[in-house]
Amino acid sequence: MNTVKHKHSNQLIYETSPYLLQHAHNPVQWYPWGAASLQKAKAENKIILVSIGYAACHWCHVMERESFEDEAVAAIMNENFVNIKIDREERPDIDHIYMDAVQAMAGSGGWPLNVFLTPDAKPFYGGTYFPPKPAYNRPSWAEVLHSVAQAWVQRQHEIIAQAENVTAYLQQSNHVAKPQQVEAFTAAPALFTLSVCKNICGTLLKSADTEWGGFGRAPKFPQTFTIRYLLQYAYHTGHQEARQQALLSINKMLDGGIFDHVAGGLARYSTDNEWLAPHFEKMLYDNALLLITLCDAYQLTADIKYANAIEKITNFISQEMLSPEGGFYAALDADSEGEEGRYYVWQKKEIETLLGADAESFCQFYDITEAGNWEGKNILRVLKPVEQFAEQYKLDAKVFEQRMQHCLGKLATERKKRARPALDDKVLLGWNALMIEALARAATALGQEAYKQMAVNCFHFIQQQFAAEENSAALLHTWKAGTAKYPAFLDDYACLISAAIHLYEATFDAQYLYAAEQWCLYVEENFSDEEQIFFYYTNSNQDDVIVRKKEIYDGAVPSGNAVMASALRKLSVIFNRPQWAERSYKMVSAILPLAVKYPGSFCNWCTRILQETVGLHEIAIVGSSAKKAGQTLLNRYIPAKVIMAEELDNTSFSLLQDKPVKESPVFYLCSNYTCQEPLLSVEAVWDALAQKDKISVE
Repeated sequence: MNTVKHKHSNQLIYETSPYLLQHAHNPVQWYPWGAASLQKAKAENKIILVSIGYAACHWCHVMERESFEDEAVAAIMNENFVNIKIDREERPDIDHIYMDAVQAMAGSGGWPLNVFLTPDAKPFYGGTYFPPKPAYNRPSWAEVLHSVAQAWVQRQHEIIAQAENVTAYLQQSNHVAKPQQVEAFTAAPALFTLSVCKNICGTLLKSADTEWGGFGRAPKFPQTFTIRYLLQYAYHTGHQEARQQALLSINKMLDGGIFDHVAGGLARYSTDNEWLAPHFEKMLYDNALLLITLCDAYQLTADIKYANAIEKITNFISQEMLSPEGGFYAALDADSEGEEGRYYVWQKKEIETLLGADAESFCQFYDITEAGNWEGKNILRVLKPVEQFAEQYKLDAKVFEQRMQHCLGKLATERKKRARPALDDKVLLGWNALMIEALARAATALGQEAYKQMAVNCFHFIQQQFAAEENSAALLHTWKAGTAKYPAFLDDYACLISAAIHLYEATFDAQYLYAAEQWCLYVEENFSDEEQIFFYYTNSNQDDVIVRKKEIYDGAVPSGNAVMASALRKLSVIFNRPQWAERSYKMVSAILPLAVKYPGSFCNWCTRILQETVGLHEIAIVGSSAKKAGQTLLNRYIPAKVIMAEELDNTSFSLLQDKPVKESPVFYLCSNYTCQEPLLSVEAVWDALAQKDKISVE
């Protein structure tokens, strides 16, 4: 990277984001987004050039090397524009706005995102990667710069009018449908029917790849939200096709090159239909979401394969992504030594040298050849299950699997000698919340105390380090090297509230519920829209964005509104706040038509629709060893539930009140606080829940 000092000062040198610091020595006079850079553009009547990316983004690195490190290109940028670099993970709010603008103007988006704004920050032109010379039917970056600068001089009024039109479009597209009109909140069953859930399932399965798993064609993303809906729908209805497609998708990902067989961890997506060649970056959120999905699969099937995968991913997370303070880092880069995937791929000769007599069977099992299975190199993947492979070669399956694990250990040791991919070591609130939830789920599914402790440590780290001010529920979004900054966004609060509920289930420590309640009240006060139904992405006191967006679609992470809808429903029972249940219902009813039509973009809402249809279990456990009994109960799959446990006779929670404490735990299955006759064993509860949860669909 160019480290020569330049006459133009590059303000990114004062930032903490690894992505921004990667550009801190460019000859471009970069500024971070903030009052100083925005005011400079107004004062000088200059176009703002906003360039958005993230540390693990391969094409972001390419454009930096080709254009932003070029002195001649930098001179054009410095003369004509106020150049602002943004880490999309630090400022997802700005990224969302200008990504929507570019998609509207250009028809597609991605990163790096390069967008030109008027001096008052309104977008009028943009695109993604631009090459140094005309290629791929794209103009060169220098040509784009010259054209935009010339247009500003010659046709400024036209540009301003275009920017006003784009901004008006962004405002208009922010409107969400009103809730379905029904007589009262209690009329919910009229909207949420099994027929609706069946239609959602059918639409999702239309795009299923029944050979390689997943949905749609390459590039293939994990789509864990879709998998989780299908698993839950299959659990309730016995729908075999939904179950098979969900499990096939998980299995093919775990066997494919998108999963790191050597050290664990899932890459962001696969560039092909077979999950062979990933885009090698590893994101914290992808691994958290896969862990949650694996917990569902393991609890439904008891298949040891899923337990092993949970263990492998949590080991990777604890070894590669865990900070000394207890938070989790954001991502590992795709590149090392300037080459994508270099850290992860192998030549057959390397394997033969390392493994000796075991090399032949290892290479056959993991699809390693002399010619390579990807660009002349090899990505480890499994094409046949261990049992099938062992039978073919007349081997004992368990012995063979142990031998392969021993070989993978040798590869892991050797791989550590290589230049490692760069680590994006900022700690993001929402992504950490997803990992807390994942670890809490893994702790209850597998009975692993270590996973629970990691989740607890991370939660308390967030409470201590992300607080915006004393005696307030306000939080900040990102933390690095002892400093947290930027007001937290809706996704941050929503995922943390959900994490707190799951951490309560893993510990039965009420402090997590009280924390969730306080954050819920804060979100209600500071993020609510004018109709008091949905929530804006940004806080009401944030004033540096041109639009306050309402994010309702699922993206790489779940929609904050969808997560809030689920959390409000559960917390309404826990804290006896019926108005939260009513708001949750209104949110879901407003989304219902969109979710049914486009379930792949609304799968977290679809899961909420399914839960509203089948009903929410309210489970109360009281008496001696109630908390231990509760954790045993959670070993199995119970998708739609509020579960509370208390061993003492003093509780302020409505669900636990008026239930006498006895020497042994007593279980109550309730609905709207009306409880059935108590049950006296975990097995009896499992049987009762299984009967309630099974529904036939005509």
